[in-house]
Amino acid sequence: MDIKEIIKPENLVYKKTGLMTDNPLSYCPGCGHGTAHRLLMEVVDELGIVEDTIGVAPVGCSVLAYDFMNVDMQGAAHGRAPAVATGIKRCWPDKYVFTYQGDGDLAAIGTAETIHACNRGENITIIFINNGIYGMTGGQMAPTTLPGMRTTTSPYGREVEMMGNPLKITELIAQLPGVHYVTRHAVHTPRAVRKTKKAIFKAFEVQKEKKGLSFIEIVSNCNSGWKMEPVASNIWMEDNMFPFYELGDIKIDGQLVTK
Repeated sequence: MDIKEIIKPENLVYKKTGLMTDNPLSYCPGCGHGTAHRLLMEVVDELGIVEDTIGVAPVGCSVLAYDFMNVDMQGAAHGRAPAVATGIKRCWPDKYVFTYQGDGDLAAIGTAETIHACNRGENITIIFINNGIYGMTGGQMAPTTLPGMRTTTSPYGREVEMMGNPLKITELIAQLPGVHYVTRHAVHTPRAVRKTKKAIFKAFEVQKEKKGLSFIEIVSNCNSGWKMEPVASNIWMEDNMFPFYELGDIKIDGQLVTK
């Protein structure tokens, strides 16, 4: 069959959104960041809001997000993305504003900005990538590191008595009245990807309707930081991360979900 026949629109199963640039991703092979980027840009593209969308990326593995996502982007100091997003949204209330943050950024140095932006109910969307470790700076223990999990700063495993319990920041902010929609998903399987994309759609609809803040946690792997092959890291994530960070909706339409 002629190649021109094969690539006819009716024969295409998938086509990359034009909102993802052609720049090679800087993420490690097997990392979930690339998939999360793609889903976010697919939603913006399909909603037709590219001209009205502004993203904020702070320090972390996603610091170069502006190289990959072809929308207006603003950099922020480490942990300060919700504060920057607040300023942007208040200046341009009709724009769609999102932050894209890792767990070390959002739940450690940025805890104050996260909590207060959520408490105020800023009409923005926060995308939170949780891989339980500091991926960019050397694999140190993060607030989300599981008990017993080894990192470069907890080489014998996280000791709760000494280092405290992992912080379930998503459940914490779900208690705040300013937060309208809170959910937790993953991107390691086709089924999980579909659910995550649906959640991102809903978050932008919430922002359009000016109902308050939406918070989407994406539990992901860090095969480099975890010292595992990509497939093994996904299996470890299913066996260890998901039981602690349970996937699913936590708050819908301003109401906590009863499980």
